[in-house]
Amino acid sequence: MGRRKGSIGIALVTGAVLMGASACGGGSGSNTVGGDAKAPGKSAPSTSPSPTKPAGPPMLLDTITPQSGTTVGVAMPISVVFTDPVAAKARATVEKHMKVSTSQPVAGAWHWFGDKRADWRPKTFWPSGTKVKIDADMEGVSNGAGRYGVHDYTHTFTIGDDVRADVSVTGHTMKVTRDGKLVRTLSINAGSPQYPTWNGIMAVIDKQEKVHMTSCSVGISCDKGSPNYYDLTLPWDVHLTQSGTYVHYSTGDPTPGGGSARGSHGCVHLSLSDAKWFYGQVKQGDPVTITGSSRAKADPDNGYADFNLDWTQWLAGSASGEGTTSAL
Repeated sequence: MGRRKGSIGIALVTGAVLMGASACGGGSGSNTVGGDAKAPGKSAPSTSPSPTKPAGPPMLLDTITPQSGTTVGVAMPISVVFTDPVAAKARATVEKHMKVSTSQPVAGAWHWFGDKRADWRPKTFWPSGTKVKIDADMEGVSNGAGRYGVHDYTHTFTIGDDVRADVSVTGHTMKVTRDGKLVRTLSINAGSPQYPTWNGIMAVIDKQEKVHMTSCSVGISCDKGSPNYYDLTLPWDVHLTQSGTYVHYSTGDPTPGGGSARGSHGCVHLSLSDAKWFYGQVKQGDPVTITGSSRAKADPDNGYADFNLDWTQWLAGSASGEGTTSAL
């Protein structure tokens, strides 16, 4: 099963909550085109500034993720979405006004996905226990297209335990580790040859106890007579990509493992008990790495798959290059 894709930010005020209709499906997963999943929701700026009169129309931040005060996984980027495009000529200045501070030095960089979304990620996964602060001092900063910032924004969050899940599509297993130690090995089924699962590293976007999933919402089939048609509400859903990849339980594949079913429409299936257990282990930002599929790696802006770019590729999308965080 999977979910219909939307834009990267769609909630108001505080959330990183994803919304929309769901279904396991395939799609490009690009953040700038239509697709087949719900999107990470907005986390509105956490401060209440007193704005000054700008020199032109305001440049505002649509979202900052993660939500302030949260604990996230080691693969979670800082993702900032602007309400209006930021011109290429202004991005280095904008990056310098988005200061990342940490409780221990971390090397990292910003990367632009299109002209509205900028993510900061460390060169390698975050060290567990790191305290992080993002200060987006946008007041008076130009977007290079006649708009100017009027607010300062601050978010703080913590990197939690190093929880990782490694999925072998061909081996039909998921190995879950915590701080480098194996916790459990679970039996899984992944996508069918027609609808293969994305490869690569995908940070958990969010999770929900129940998700309504439909084949029509992702363009697989709206024909109730089709063998690929489904309209189901399924439990213990861990959301990996905007294009509809979940780890969850499926009533159509109750005992996964060893290729016991014809395969999903792109999701990773667990048994009911294993899905509930896995749901309780993971949090936003924990990396789920999938290997052995016939499909390419998920696009880096297909949710929070930032680590699917190597460091050279990541820096190619940065205006100011690699830097080390300020002391917190």
